[in-house]
Amino acid sequence: MTLDEYATAVSALEPSEGEIETTELVVTDDVLVKAFALGPDAELEAHDHPDSTNVFHVLEGTVTVVRGDESEAIDAPGVVHHERGAVHGARNETDETVVFTASLCPLPS
Repeated sequence: MTLDEYATAVSALEPSEGEIETTELVVTDDVLVKAFALGPDAELEAHDHPDSTNVFHVLEGTVTVVRGDESEAIDAPGVVHHERGAVHGARNETDETVVFTASLCPLPS
């Protein structure tokens, strides 16, 4: 038995160039943790969560995180905190698949 659910959860994520694949790692009444695998040149469009805090954990590769008009390449391991209502997104500017999780808390009602 293993308590770590990461390897099993992301083992089937194999996005092609320009594609995003996702899986939910944890879903409870008050938190969502979702894994994102971005193929080369893939982009998670900028969006916001007006009533929730969002935290990215970069686990594999280098993810370019976008917040408002700014962007920064974040290498694994890395953590990026987005305040409630912050417009944020991510893109893969590398030739390899990148993986990060996004934790959302509290969940919108």
